[in-house]
Amino acid sequence: MPISPSSSAQVARERVAQRLRDLRADAGITGSELAERCGWTHPKTSRLENARTPPTPDDIGRWCAACGAGEQAEDIIAQSRDAASLYSEWRRKARSGLKRLQESYVELYQSTELFRMYSPTLVPGLLQTEGYARALLSVNARMLGIPDDSEEAAAARVERSKVIHEPGHRFVMLVEEGVLRYQLGDSDAMAAQLGYLLTAGALPSVSLGIIPSATRERVLWPQELFHVYDDTLVSVELLSARVRVTQPSEVALYLSAFEKLRGMAVYGAEARALIVKAIEALH
Repeated sequence: MPISPSSSAQVARERVAQRLRDLRADAGITGSELAERCGWTHPKTSRLENARTPPTPDDIGRWCAACGAGEQAEDIIAQSRDAASLYSEWRRKARSGLKRLQESYVELYQSTELFRMYSPTLVPGLLQTEGYARALLSVNARMLGIPDDSEEAAAARVERSKVIHEPGHRFVMLVEEGVLRYQLGDSDAMAAQLGYLLTAGALPSVSLGIIPSATRERVLWPQELFHVYDDTLVSVELLSARVRVTQPSEVALYLSAFEKLRGMAVYGAEARALIVKAIEALH
């Protein structure tokens, strides 16, 4: 089942480009004429209306003015900003610090009723202990080449995770069994993290499923880490960026994949046994 996690962002950019093309066509001018009116080269016009280059607000303003449609500039600029937000580079998002990045999710978490989270590599952020989160975020800071405020960021991550204890939210979380074995931090930090999974997995609002490594005849191979917020937004975490998927057909694809993965997971006593086994392996 091929999934292109950046395609929603590309579709949004293409919609902006289509609006620019339509404005030029409605004005009855050629690409060369538009370029002359805007004060740039014809190749730039081609790049903008074929979505190869994202337009700046100034580009859109000039384009609309050249087509006699200045009143549409504000709306197209807003649409272009929305398209740009669908694909966010971690390095750019973390420029103001990892602590600020953690806090930026609070509003989304508060407004979401049903969380679906799948991770093939890490304990989901909402279930991370401070020690585990600190080790993870410190590694991220080094990899991105940004200042390391992992201690403050880890505290902020744990603070935002208190949403799992608040009424009005449900959490369905899936991890591959390997997540229990990938050690972040020292053995004590990892043991504390695994111990917390035993506690958090028993919360009434939390369903924690673990897909055993020994699963035979998987119906779906491990996917990229993704979160589904209600039924309207999917956040896909890549090495370099976060991709927001909002196109209904793509959201439906992720929901279908989640259900297939959920069907392979074990829960309750079987899940706890896998966690306990991973704790014992630390010693």
